[in-house]
Amino acid sequence: MYAIVEIAGQQFKVSKDQKVFVHRLEGKEGDAVTFAKVLLLDNEGTITLGAPAIEGASVEAKVLQHLKGDKVIVFKKKRRKGYKKKNGHRQSLTQIQISVINFGGAKKKAAKKEETATAAE
Repeated sequence: MYAIVEIAGQQFKVSKDQKVFVHRLEGKEGDAVTFAKVLLLDNEGTITLGAPAIEGASVEAKVLQHLKGDKVIVFKKKRRKGYKKKNGHRQSLTQIQISVINFGGAKKKAAKKEETATAAE
């Protein structure tokens, strides 16, 4: 079971208990965050595709830590002109762990089962 979720402007394929590095999120370490923009859900072969997002579906995650990514060196040069610029960048990241993938119709299916159980009695 997996879902494709948009987190901080990027799309990630996530599954339960997976750890993901995303752009810096608000919230402290240990906080729970919820992402409501679920674009695709796969539940044991049954694929649900949103247009653009699936209503009622969400992904819950826990913030593990805030950190900085590896340094990226940006070097610009124009040959024979004496022009050289060196710049570095470290992206601020947040590591999250996916705890729950909620389906949009999960509550409706449970309600139907209860109705059939009372009708059978």
